[in-house]
Order: sequence, then C-alpha cells, then structure tokens
Amino acid sequence: MTIAFIGIGVMGISMARNLMKEGHTLRVYTRTASKAAPLVQEGAQQFDNIADCVLGAEAVITIVGYPKDVEQVYLHPGGILDSAQGGALLIDMTTTSPALWQRIAKDARAKGFRPLDAPVSGGDNGARAGTLAIMVGGEQADFDAALPLFECMGTTIILEGADGAGQNTKMANQIAIAGAVAGVAEAIRYGEAAGLNLTTMLDTISSGAAGSWQMNNNGRKMVSGDKAPGFFIKHFIKDLAISKDEGKQRGLKLPILNKTLKMYQEMEEQGKGDLGTQALIDLYRD
Repeated sequence: MTIAFIGIGVMGISMARNLMKEGHTLRVYTRTASKAAPLVQEGAQQFDNIADCVLGAEAVITIVGYPKDVEQVYLHPGGILDSAQGGALLIDMTTTSPALWQRIAKDARAKGFRPLDAPVSGGDNGARAGTLAIMVGGEQADFDAALPLFECMGTTIILEGADGAGQNTKMANQIAIAGAVAGVAEAIRYGEAAGLNLTTMLDTISSGAAGSWQMNNNGRKMVSGDKAPGFFIKHFIKDLAISKDEGKQRGLKLPILNKTLKMYQEMEEQGKGDLGTQALIDLYRD
C-alpha cells in the first residue's frame, strides 16, 4: 500500500520504519526535514509539503504534536482534506482532543474519506518493537481495511467505538499512567531514604501486586538516572490537560490527574519539558 506518513518524531520514525519493513511504500513529510533522513536512506520518499506528500496515497497516517498541529495538517488550506485522494484512509495516531477529531472525521467522511482516530500507547520501545497498543475510533469497515497497517505497528489493536472513542480511551490510559508514574517515583524516593538497594527493591516489588509497565520501564530509568524521552514531559502535559478538560466537561473529580498535571507543569516551568516522563523523580529529590 502507498502510505503518506506525516510526523517523524520519537515514535513516528519507528512506526514508519515498521510499515516499510512490511513492504509498504512510504511517502513522508515532517516540519523538521532532517528527522526523515534515516527513512529516506532506507527507501522512503520525502516531500516538502503536505499536498504533494498525500497525493495518490491510499492511506494517510499522522502523528504530530498538539491538537493545533492536527487541526493544521487536516483542515488548513493545502492540508489533508484538501489534497488526499478520494476514498483514502485518514488515520490520526496523535493523542488529541476527542471533540476536535470528531469534527475532522465528520468533514472527512462528507468528502468521501475513511477517517479513524488511533492513538497509541507503549512509548518509544513499543514503537521500535512494533508492540504498541492502538486504540481506534471509527467505522468497522474502515477499521478492517486499516488493520493490516495497524498490525505492522502494534499487537493490541482494538476498535473502541465511533469517532473519538480511540481518543477517549487514550485519555483514560493517560489518567492511569499519571497515577502510576507518580506512585513509582514515590516508592523509589522512599527506598532511597530507607537506604535500600533500589535495583533489588524494584526486582522484588515488581514481581508482586505493585508491578506495572511504569515500574519495569520508567522505574528502572529513574534508578539509573536515564532521563531521555521515551515520551516527552511537554507532550504528557498536553495529554493530561486534554484529559482534565474532558473530565471537567463531564463533571468528574480527578484529583490524582490534577495533582500530577501540576507537578509536570512545575517541571516544564523549570525548563524540563523535553525530558522523559520518568524525570518526575527529580521533584521528589529536590
């Protein structure tokens, strides 16, 4: 299949590469052209604008930064809805506003496109390994058509419901992560203060009821001092802020989400927005 892939970041580059490994023809566009250089060396064709990139593509996949970026690549003049070929699958894998995607999907379907919201979880490791969890919203027939593409990038692939259901599932995912990563950081800080061998502590408690992906992955990074971004703090702030707004609209009380969001916002104010989410441990060590 000929695929236009828009957004070559920490996760996007590996997701695009996995599509190429399965024989798909890749056309790429990213605002920072140098980020696509490795894919071009491996056979992808790079374009300097969205209109040319999506021309003739059977599927368009986007994974960009913020809701404003999603709106720009889809809705602005010369964007995807203006330029993609009729009948193309339009798959947004960004974590973005459910309401925004529902608006885009409505416009896309009216123009004869097949829109799917398909945010992912699993970080840079999952993107490299092709083991992402992919949460999809849209119509069953479109999901079925896109499934072979999803299977190149992930292993847990579920149609959650109608337009926006993938995004709402991702909001629930991020809320759960917020509590988990803070809990892991607190446990590690307690272990430090108690004089424990932190690696031994993690080996022990991760095998019991406290075990989690956050503990096994980001917990190890906290202990080793690895702050490199598998997922940027600045992007997690964006996700948690969307979750907070969605919860507020539904009259929900989400105290753990709100507290963790404030902690990450404090880190961004300290100039740490480009670190990985595991750097939350810094707040406990200050």
